[in-house]
Amino acid sequence: MNQLGKKHGFLAIALAGVVGLFVGLGTHTFTYAHGLSYFSNDPKACVNCHVMREHYDGWLKSPHHAVASCNDCHTPTGFIAKYLSKAENGFWHSKGFTLQDYHEPIMIRPVNSAVLQANCVSCHQSIVSEVITHAGDPRRMLDCVHCHRDVGHGPVR
Repeated sequence: MNQLGKKHGFLAIALAGVVGLFVGLGTHTFTYAHGLSYFSNDPKACVNCHVMREHYDGWLKSPHHAVASCNDCHTPTGFIAKYLSKAENGFWHSKGFTLQDYHEPIMIRPVNSAVLQANCVSCHQSIVSEVITHAGDPRRMLDCVHCHRDVGHGPVR
């Protein structure tokens, strides 16, 4: 075997090792973090992270407990949009918790705030249709959470 063949063989083995290490660590992390639970609609999945415990406990005592799960408020309604949102949030959550660089108390990102607002308006359309005067322009729409911050989770800090 010539020098070039040895070099390619070594590179192939090194690449296979790196890929194997990445797949192994990824699988371990996904299993350790109960990754499959995030594909469900079970609110208990949200408390896999200790940071969400207070929000979950508040939701258990809130009026929404009987009628809405976390996904009903915090993810888009379409199947594809819902799972794309879950994937994006999962990435940012795992990054934040792994590197311990998340805001304390945890804060909703603007993109998720827009989803929450759309879901509030959708579920409560019959009640809010007269109140929301600028429904055609989301930038001018009244923000439900501004006044009703404690409704979904109860008082949080």
